[in-house]
Amino acid sequence: MPIVSISLTNDFLKEMDQLQDTEGFSGRSELIRAGIRALMNQKLDRENLVGNMKCVLLITHEEGEEHSVTDIKHEFDKITKTGLHYKLDDKKCVELLIVDGKANEVRELMRRFQVSGEVDNIKLVKT
Repeated sequence: MPIVSISLTNDFLKEMDQLQDTEGFSGRSELIRAGIRALMNQKLDRENLVGNMKCVLLITHEEGEEHSVTDIKHEFDKITKTGLHYKLDDKKCVELLIVDGKANEVRELMRRFQVSGEVDNIKLVKT
């Protein structure tokens, strides 16, 4: 099996090790493979979206990254019907977006958030 090297912050590595322990992964590689599989499945789910959609997007990000999130929301204001911003704690925020649009527009909105580098997590709740 090929070996891949990645760089992580100390805080991220600490969280990863805690996750490994609490979820029972035998090692970091197993944890990373599970995370990559989850991301691949999420991508497949997005690719299978069809038709017009009314859905909710839940997005978490670091405080101070609102500008990037807001910029993306504005680019998609045609399908973003309303939004709620809530500060979870001193460092984390959550955005709740009500979205109504074509599947390809929702897919692109999610992709833009995902690749922005500013979003920790994004979840789609379909109706």
